[in-house]
Amino acid sequence: MIDTARLDVAVIGGGPAGLMAAEGLSAAGRSVTVFEKMPTFGRKFLMAGRGGLNLTHSEDFDRFAGRYGAANAALRPMLEAFTPSDLIAWAQGLGQATFVGSSGRVFPTALKASPLLRAWLARLEGRGVALRTRAEWRGWDADGALLFHTPQGPETVRPRATILALGGASWAKLGSDGAWAPLLRARGATVAPFAAANSGFDVAWSGVFKDRFAGEPLKNIALRLGEVAARGDAMIAGYGLEGGAIYALGAAPRAAIAATGRAVVEIDLRPDLSREVLAARLSKPRNGQSLANWLRKAAHLSPVEVHLLREAHGLELPVDPLALAEAIKAAPIALTGVQPLDRAISSAGGLTLDSLDGLELQAAPGVFVAGEMLDWEAPTGGYLLQACFATGAAAARQVLARFA
Repeated sequence: MIDTARLDVAVIGGGPAGLMAAEGLSAAGRSVTVFEKMPTFGRKFLMAGRGGLNLTHSEDFDRFAGRYGAANAALRPMLEAFTPSDLIAWAQGLGQATFVGSSGRVFPTALKASPLLRAWLARLEGRGVALRTRAEWRGWDADGALLFHTPQGPETVRPRATILALGGASWAKLGSDGAWAPLLRARGATVAPFAAANSGFDVAWSGVFKDRFAGEPLKNIALRLGEVAARGDAMIAGYGLEGGAIYALGAAPRAAIAATGRAVVEIDLRPDLSREVLAARLSKPRNGQSLANWLRKAAHLSPVEVHLLREAHGLELPVDPLALAEAIKAAPIALTGVQPLDRAISSAGGLTLDSLDGLELQAAPGVFVAGEMLDWEAPTGGYLLQACFATGAAAARQVLARFA
């Protein structure tokens, strides 16, 4: 039994949401213990840092908040209370300068998560936050105490309040396995089924295309699925398509595949050129050049883009310049499946927002939640981390208001 006579808050989960909750609580002078089941803190955070650690985004706030789709109304007050500017200032307060990339994404100058995480953990310990690893939460015991499995055996804790920041259900090997869902369902909370978000999609590429172009990028493209549009880069994978542009379509491809078995995405390979301008360029004499070489010179299409046109429209591409321009501006590619949840960057589903009063569980008063375990999703680009930080900060504020 841990001596918790003076423990105000148990924070369960040592990722960005949990640590940010501990930050707010400890700054207010509250006693806090953070419990993490893995051997170290912030494992998924560190993995994200391998790609440069995209902390947040610099775009207009209304556009930023709109990236959260159906969860916008619920998350917006928390994002307004801990904005991208606040996150940048917080990182700088830990000695980590930031910069804005050409896409508007915000990164630490070090382009790594580890310096930021080390400084953060040191500050929390300096404030008296107890950091416990290898402590796996197993729910509540018969008397309502928090139950943990540790290397020393079972332990129970009775804090004044609890914040759960247990992550979603992707990247199980890093700790986000969704194992908490049955525990909260048993308490009467509603947990929506998990689904892969920011995940690749299956495409039935021809064998030649797959063998030749798997791993090749599609740069600066635009995608459209019905009324949903996105722009950015993508990557050809052996199984299909992945990358930021496809992730930015959000739940729409997943929903279409669930409903009809496929989602036909139109790819605009030259979004900065109108059909008319492109057609004018394609009207120039070919002078005996091969189609691939002519498209490379006239439309600046790479080999992977030329062959993608043939995957979309067939081997015989249109001869008429306007028709060919239209083919380049709208190449239909059928997505036929979603990659497995454990290959996804993040997960959709989780604890439904109508299960909460603010961030407090209606079914378990005194228990608050934050981060990816909530039922929201957003594309990559800094939106995932921003919402995790913001909900962690909001959970801390709600706990402090309860103590007031």
